[in-house]
Amino acid sequence: MKQTIINFDNSATSFPKPLSVRRACAEALERYGGNPGRSGHKLSLRAAEKVYETRSLAARMFGAEPENTALTANCTYALNMAIKGIMQYGGHIIISPYEHNSVARPVHRLTETSRVNVSIGKVYDDDDETVKAFEELINEKTKCICVTAASNVTGRVLPLKKLGELCRKHGICFIVDGAQACGVQDIKLSDGINLICTAGHKSLYGPSGTGLLITDGEFPLSTIIEGGTGATSAELIQTPTMPEKLESGTVNTVGIIGLGEGIKFVQRRGLDRIKQHEENLCKRFVSGVSGVRGIRFYEGDVKKLPIVAFNIGDIPSEQVASALSEKGFALRGGLQCAPLAHKTIGTLAQGTVRFSPSVFNTEQQVDRLVSAVKGLAV
Repeated sequence: MKQTIINFDNSATSFPKPLSVRRACAEALERYGGNPGRSGHKLSLRAAEKVYETRSLAARMFGAEPENTALTANCTYALNMAIKGIMQYGGHIIISPYEHNSVARPVHRLTETSRVNVSIGKVYDDDDETVKAFEELINEKTKCICVTAASNVTGRVLPLKKLGELCRKHGICFIVDGAQACGVQDIKLSDGINLICTAGHKSLYGPSGTGLLITDGEFPLSTIIEGGTGATSAELIQTPTMPEKLESGTVNTVGIIGLGEGIKFVQRRGLDRIKQHEENLCKRFVSGVSGVRGIRFYEGDVKKLPIVAFNIGDIPSEQVASALSEKGFALRGGLQCAPLAHKTIGTLAQGTVRFSPSVFNTEQQVDRLVSAVKGLAV
């Protein structure tokens, strides 16, 4: 497959996908056409076996049980089910100042409809200061802390293990948005996390339309979607057991089978190896454009994943991204659906241009991008 544009917007969705993922999706359309869990015939059973294989792979990756691993349409669906499942009857929730709208918007909606109050914790370079700031916000009505594992704008990493300890200390639920981190950073329920929500189509290299909600089972979720599950069909009440409780309607069999191959791909490569490759490309990009007139980087000296946020002078970030697209490069300009993060780093008016490589990008591609960026600043 020949690419006509080089993708450095892998934080939005990884592309290209591994050959094994593409082949698995094609095979799924040819062989696994039954509706999994909906019938006892061979077509259905064969599809159900493949879906369970992916469920088991994901469970092992995140230290969960297969029955506590729900397959969702994307990370946003998973986060809505987790946040509203814990908070829909009221209470207090604490989020970070780096949250994507997939957290910020459902939380805001709950404040309008469900007697929910929200606080935004401060994040410091010192992890202990961050945890202290979050703890100072906890009150008798606090039910949950929900944070991103890493900012999708700058890559800044939050202290998950220490926040997990804080939540255990106070007996409150800890939800983590792993969309930007899972597949690059090792994240497990044993880190003190109760619910991990993540995307299948980013650093897990699965197809679009796939996501995961993984729970340790300590905090049962109220449902926000009900319907056919293939189980307890005689009852009008929603199936009470996981994972069917959160999987109403026909699942994305093709995407789920592809996601399974994406997880296998990540495991074969290894998280450390993938992260090191992407970090090397980020360093090469930063080094290459550091002399560009007006170049500014954001949060380059904090603990972070392989993402570079930058601007060139006062040029609108969308304009820079558009110009680079014309030169054959895909980067994300604007607010990246995370206005809270941009407010935090002071870029709400201009946004940023985001460089986010994948395991498939090369040094030669980065060098070509560096030349293109230099050309824009002349």
